[in-house]
Amino acid sequence: MPIRLLPPTLVNQIAAGEVVERPASAVKELVENSIDAGAGRIDVVLAEGGQSLIAVSDDGCGMSPDEMMLAVERHATSKLPDDDLVRIRFLGFRGEALPSIGSVARLTLTSRPKGADSAWSLSVEGGAKGQPVPAAHPQGTRIEVRDLFYATPARLKFFKAARTELTHAADVIERLGMAHPDVAFSLSDGGRKVLDLAAKRGEPAAARLARISQVVGREFEPNALALDAERDGVRLTGWAGLPTYNRATSAAQYLFVNGRPVKDRLVIGAVRGAYQDVLARDRHPVVALFLDLDPDQVDVNVHPAKAEVRFRDSGLVRGLIVGAIRHALAGAGHRASSTLTGVALGALGNAPAPSFGHYPPPRPSLPLVRAGMAAQAPFSGLAEQSLGLHLPPAAPAAEPQADEPAADYPLGAAKAQLHDTYIVAETADGLVIVDQHAAHERLVFERLKLGLAEGRVARQGLLLPEVVDLGEAGAARVAERAGDLSRLGLVVEPFGPGAVVVREVPALLGDGDVQGLVRDLADELAEWGAATALEERLLHICATMACHGSVRAGRRLTVPEMNALLRRMEATPLSGQCNHGRPTHVSLSLADIEKLFGRR
Repeated sequence: MPIRLLPPTLVNQIAAGEVVERPASAVKELVENSIDAGAGRIDVVLAEGGQSLIAVSDDGCGMSPDEMMLAVERHATSKLPDDDLVRIRFLGFRGEALPSIGSVARLTLTSRPKGADSAWSLSVEGGAKGQPVPAAHPQGTRIEVRDLFYATPARLKFFKAARTELTHAADVIERLGMAHPDVAFSLSDGGRKVLDLAAKRGEPAAARLARISQVVGREFEPNALALDAERDGVRLTGWAGLPTYNRATSAAQYLFVNGRPVKDRLVIGAVRGAYQDVLARDRHPVVALFLDLDPDQVDVNVHPAKAEVRFRDSGLVRGLIVGAIRHALAGAGHRASSTLTGVALGALGNAPAPSFGHYPPPRPSLPLVRAGMAAQAPFSGLAEQSLGLHLPPAAPAAEPQADEPAADYPLGAAKAQLHDTYIVAETADGLVIVDQHAAHERLVFERLKLGLAEGRVARQGLLLPEVVDLGEAGAARVAERAGDLSRLGLVVEPFGPGAVVVREVPALLGDGDVQGLVRDLADELAEWGAATALEERLLHICATMACHGSVRAGRRLTVPEMNALLRRMEATPLSGQCNHGRPTHVSLSLADIEKLFGRR
C-alpha cells in the first residue's frame, strides 16, 4: 500500500487517544490549565461520570478572542516562552489538551480576561472550529465538554460505571489539590458536591499538611512524621505515616515532583524498601512526598499525559527517599499510631480490629501474674544468649526498681503481667499495654541491624568458589561495587570477561542461591544504581532470628524484667511496632478509661 499523509481530523483523534483516556484525563488537563492560569478557585462538574458533561470553571487570568482561537490549535501554548523542553515550569506545556478534547467531543470555551468589558465564547465540535461570539461571564474561564468520544464511538465501550469515573476524577483533583493548597477545589455530579477543598492559607508547610489531611483523613496529621532532607541539589519534604498507621493498598502514597503529581514505580519501590522491616508485606504505608530539583535533572516529557517522569540520577532519588523515611522512623522511637487507641476503645464495642499482617496469636487462658511474683527466667539473656547478642543498657539511670514512679517514663512503670503475654504499665496520665514478644522482637532485631550497619557480618568461605556469568556490563557493575558488597559479607572478584567469582558469602544466608543473588544484584545496579537485594535478604533473616529468639508469649517476667523491657523500648528506634508491622503497645489515657465507665 502507498504511504500517505493522514487527514488532520484523524491525526487529532489519534492524539486525543493518547492524551484523553477517560473523563478523568480530560479533567486533569483542564484543571492543570486553570492552575497555570493563576486561578484561586476551580469548580468541576461531571454528569453521567463525565460522558455527557465535564465543566471546569476558574477565576484565572482568562483569554481574549484571539488567544481562544489559538488555544484550540494543536501545539499552541503560552508555557514555553523560550522553546525550552528541559526547564519546564508549568503543569501543561504540550498544547494538545484542548484540540485533542475538541476533536472527540463538543467543546465550548467561555472566557473573560482581567480588565475586559465582556466575555467571549468559542465552540469546537468534532474538530470543527467555530468563531468567537460575545457571551456573559465573570473574569476567568469556563470550559464545557459534552458528549465525550461521540466522534470516536469505539472508545465509549471502555467507559466504566459513572460512579467509577467520578471516583477517578476525584482522585485527580485531590492530587492536584495536595500540590496546590492555596487553591480551592470542588467537584460535583450536578446534584451533590462530591469534593470540597477550601483554600489553605498561612505558612506553606502547615497549609500543605492541612490540605493533605483534608484528602487522606484527619488521622493523618497526628500520625505523620515530617521529612526534610537534601542531597546533591535534590530536596525531599513531606510526611511519612507511622508504620502502625497503614492501609490495605498503596493508593494513599503520593509523589509530587516540582509541584507536579506523578506516579512512579521507583518511588513505590523506595517506600517499600524504607518500611520493609517495620511493616507486613500485605500492608502499605501512607506517605506524601514532595521532590524539588532542578528541572534539567528530571524529564517530564516522557508520557503524553505527563503522568510519569524520568530522573537523571534515579539512584540518588531512591537513596534520598529511603534514607529520609528511615531517619524519620528511627526518630519516632517507641511512638505508635494514635488510631490504635480508637481501635482499642472500639473493640469494646465489637468494632472490627485492623489487620497488621499474618502472625500466630498469643497463647490464651494463662494466669495473671501480679507485681512481685517470681518469673521462670530472668529477662536479661533470654534471647541474647541464644543469638550471641548483648543489648545496650536500658537507660543511663540506675537499675529499674519494682516501685519506680510512673511519671518518670513515657511507657510508665510495670504493674502486672496478663496471661503471661501482656505487660500492663501505669503512666502519668493513663496506662500502656505491651505485647512482650512483639516488643522484645524489635529490640533484638535492632541489635542485629546495628551489627550489619557496622559491617560486623560473619562470612563463610566457599569450598568451591562460584563463577557467575553476567555479561560484560553486569560484571563491571558488580565488580565496581565489590567494596560495598564486602561490607555485607559478599566477596566477589572479576573473573575474565563478563563474569565474577564469589569467594565468600554472608554466613546468615546458609546454603542460599548464590547465582540468583548475584544476578539480582547486577539487575538492581543497572536499574537503581544501588544493590539492595543482599541487604534485604540479610534483614529478612535477621527478622526471622529475632522472632524466634525473642521472649515468647507465655513467659513469666518479674517486675524488674518488665520495667527493663519498657526502658529499652523507650531507648530503641522503631520500637512502636515489631518486625511484622504489628503494634508493640497500646496507650489509653485516663480520659479514655473514664469514657469506658461513663465518667465523661
